[in-house]
Amino acid sequence: MSSTSTSGPALELGITTFAETYPDPSTGRLLSHGERLRQVVAEVELAEAVGLDVYGVGEHHRADFAASSPAVVLAAAAARTSRIHLTSAVTVLSSDDPVRVYQDFATLDLLSQGRAEVIAGRGSFIESFPLFGYDLGDYDELFAEKLELLLAIRAAAGDGEPVTWSGRHRPALRGVEVHPRTEGHDLPVWVGVGGNPQSVVRAGVLGLPMALAIIGGRPAQFAPLADLHRRAVAEAGHDPLPVAVHAHGFVGESTSAAADTYYPSYAVAMSQLGRERGWGAMTRRSFDEMRAPQGSLVLGDPREVADKILAMRRDLGITRFLLHVSVGTLPHEQVLRAIELLGTEVRPLVERALAPA
Repeated sequence: MSSTSTSGPALELGITTFAETYPDPSTGRLLSHGERLRQVVAEVELAEAVGLDVYGVGEHHRADFAASSPAVVLAAAAARTSRIHLTSAVTVLSSDDPVRVYQDFATLDLLSQGRAEVIAGRGSFIESFPLFGYDLGDYDELFAEKLELLLAIRAAAGDGEPVTWSGRHRPALRGVEVHPRTEGHDLPVWVGVGGNPQSVVRAGVLGLPMALAIIGGRPAQFAPLADLHRRAVAEAGHDPLPVAVHAHGFVGESTSAAADTYYPSYAVAMSQLGRERGWGAMTRRSFDEMRAPQGSLVLGDPREVADKILAMRRDLGITRFLLHVSVGTLPHEQVLRAIELLGTEVRPLVERALAPA
């Protein structure tokens, strides 16, 4: 079974969401989980219609995020689309069962005719560990072991063989067949990384593409991690692999309109996370610093957003950029407009800049 081809545009563009349901900063209204999930499916439809390449849904297990089962959400989107790639962003593999992850995404892949992907990560939230009976003390070991099993299942499926595997945190598999299997290609598996060099090297050694989450600092500071991944890939004898960036941001008609639209909901979400994690509250001053040319927020008019994406392409050598628009609860029509602008105005600017001379 051959791996999925990495041919395509020089730089793929996409959208990610966690299906956030924070209170609306102006009205206090709280969307139901059902309403928010239906909005997500509408976003995927629009993303495909305006020519974007990928849509990703993150996994969380708390009241302010509606998507605890990305594969189910993406399957609903698969039924209403035909081209766009559908990925988790991320699958919290440390607290999941790799057998079930493979089954869920192989099923999605079959339903979508080869458009499913998994971005596996350790997760930046901890709610899933007690929920599924895991010890946070085993945080990294759980991920390493379960990633090993997921890749063993994928390899066995590609060869049409049963799986034999044993580890410390899950009962052994002895000659077990895992179904369904993807058809004609291996299930694409990426590793999501927040900045841990060990995770970067692990992805490279295993021959897996890497998705870097950049939600603070200066994107250029992540260039050593992208280089580390490429070195690990080469030293392990693998062909060059894709690198993606996932970043917060918003596209507006003008820079000032984008900032004024995005700040209220972004401040609510990031201040809430700050209270949980010991950060300070989000202020307009810190927000404006983040959206400066060297900052992590990819926000502005189409030209400004395109320039930031192209800078990441230059500095990090990325082949995919994923914009996370709905960090807080923006009015849905504004989210849809940002997606539309990313596809119809930002993408052409990026493509022209990257076109061969």
